[in-house]
Amino acid sequence: MRFEEKNITRKDNISVEFFFNRTKERFKIKLLNEPVGFSRLIKDPNLHRPGLPLAGFLELFSYNRVQVFGNTEIRYLQSLSAEERKTSLERIFQFDIPCLIITNDNAPTDEMVELANKYQIPIFGSAYSSTKLIYFISDFLDDQFSPRLSIHGSLVDVYGVGMLFVGKSAIGKSEVALDLVERGHRLVADDVVILTKKGEGIIIGAGTDLVKHFMELRGIGIIDIRSMFGIRAIRFQKRLEIVIELEVWDEKSDYTRTGLEDSVLSVMDIDMPYVKLPIIPGKNLTVISEVIALNYLLKHYGYDAARVLQQRIAEKISKKTDDLNRVVDYFEHDFE
Repeated sequence: MRFEEKNITRKDNISVEFFFNRTKERFKIKLLNEPVGFSRLIKDPNLHRPGLPLAGFLELFSYNRVQVFGNTEIRYLQSLSAEERKTSLERIFQFDIPCLIITNDNAPTDEMVELANKYQIPIFGSAYSSTKLIYFISDFLDDQFSPRLSIHGSLVDVYGVGMLFVGKSAIGKSEVALDLVERGHRLVADDVVILTKKGEGIIIGAGTDLVKHFMELRGIGIIDIRSMFGIRAIRFQKRLEIVIELEVWDEKSDYTRTGLEDSVLSVMDIDMPYVKLPIIPGKNLTVISEVIALNYLLKHYGYDAARVLQQRIAEKISKKTDDLNRVVDYFEHDFE
């Protein structure tokens, strides 16, 4: 099992208009000058505070980033004369800046508004502190520019563990997901799952805006999980922690018996725990999926059942005893 790396996509840019529309409610951002420059492009997920460029040092000016004006930058500008302030601002406004954001509910100076309108640069304002706003916007931009992979499968939150079911078409991924939902677990996405690489070692899965929590069941049609089972049955996103491949039983295939060797699958260069689960008549895949999730949690908290049993056997062998297969003694008076 492998995911095609050629299917990984990355955004090269987003427009200032898209940025504003997606953040104005979330981060309480408002426009402080004329509605100009909304077609400008943000091409870098990082932010920049232009303290040194305002003072005249432009050699390392990251002008292609969103510029953040906090208390320091505003106080510096207020300390200058009107003429000096205009010179300082024009020094950086002549660059192709996507937009700038003023934090802490600071008001832009008259010269800033005048020059921003002249050079078609949007000025946004927020009541958040610089530290908080930079954290929020950096996280938002990181989401937009992170690599993404679209795959065919079902993603379910089982006991807090993000489990991705993959396999050939009609193998039963949706049916397993539906059964898990009926047992109280939560559906994240079915059919099309969008995986986003977040930081080192973290992949977040979600559905598409169009499909969301609709599910197709062959022989029945389309059902809406949220309407049918309620809000408790869904999640909008979940960290991916285990990949489970469903396949028809093949006696020639190699299936793990002890679990002493952990199988992993590379997903966008991140190794994910991987389970190949054979399908045979009478096998309860839902219960097995729950067991996989619980076993993962046990390992996460330091208990590995396979290694504990291996250690016990090794200790018995080292003592050279002959009771490895001895039947457990009956309890007193426990005759049935």
